[in-house]
Amino acid sequence: MIRLRFQGVAEERLADAGRELDSIWARCTIWELTPAVCELAGQVAPGRSLRTLDALHLATYLLARRHLGDVVLLSTDARFTEAAAAV
Repeated sequence: MIRLRFQGVAEERLADAGRELDSIWARCTIWELTPAVCELAGQVAPGRSLRTLDALHLATYLLARRHLGDVVLLSTDARFTEAAAAV
């Protein structure tokens, strides 16, 4: 927000954006990086060359899907999407 303010974005628009962000965060669940996530990340996509953070994200997605059911994964990274489709 500070950067946008310095770029001359009107305060009213910044306030609207702030309210929208608050609304989005209110619907989010924060998943901690636990030993279970780390362990699953090491096993999640054998034979695929996932980067460490991608493996952690994929493991978190899988755990969220187990706990919440119908969870949708969105990504623009083809390698990540292919690995997710394989699990």
